[in-house]
Amino acid sequence: MSHAPTAAQVRDAAAEVADPELARGQAAFFQARPGGYGEGDEFLGIRVPVQREIATRFRGIAPDQVVELLDSPVHEHRLIALFLLRQEFDSELRRGGDGRGWVDLYLDAVRRGRVDNWDLVDSSADPVLGEYCRRTGELDLVTQHARDPDLWRRRVGIIATFAFIKHGDATALLAVAPFVRDDRRDLIQKAFGWMLREVGKRVDETVLLGYLDDNAARMGRTALTYALEHRTPEVRTHYRGLR
Repeated sequence: MSHAPTAAQVRDAAAEVADPELARGQAAFFQARPGGYGEGDEFLGIRVPVQREIATRFRGIAPDQVVELLDSPVHEHRLIALFLLRQEFDSELRRGGDGRGWVDLYLDAVRRGRVDNWDLVDSSADPVLGEYCRRTGELDLVTQHARDPDLWRRRVGIIATFAFIKHGDATALLAVAPFVRDDRRDLIQKAFGWMLREVGKRVDETVLLGYLDDNAARMGRTALTYALEHRTPEVRTHYRGLR
């Protein structure tokens, strides 16, 4: 593009592929109903691969335009904004920068409640916050979020550890584990169990089993089930029997 992309152009591109019938299904899936964890969210009805494709068309977007999209009540606008944010963060890393400006923008969005559903968290916490902290060693940014009682900020802290796990390092997850182990909210249980499972898969099975030896008796059933997903029936039976 000859000029920097704008938030309005992104919104127009999203509107062109919106599907009202799909939007109704997505609203139900992401619990946009009163009392649901996604209460009040609005949907256009755009599948994730299409949203990723839209983001690739608007490379080079300015930070203030990403913020404008993040402030939208429309779920897809916020997810596309996070894809754009990640693109620009990655681009800065490739140019030799540290991406801190984009990380600060992300942290502000998290604080303001704009990263407020599990897909928004899972698409951004690992490749943006987690990757930044892995490169810089600023693990406190991860643990601060894991300690936060807010559902989405805590999930950000858990999922951010995936950046470390993918590089064979379980220390970040073990650092956040004491803050999240006893949280019985389903979306925290699933995130914690998922990351434990990935430790067993990508780091070392003995690290996972060592953690379970010490903690399985106090873990929630959902987190333990996720953590044991790729273990043998005998191992699963053993650790479930400790509860």
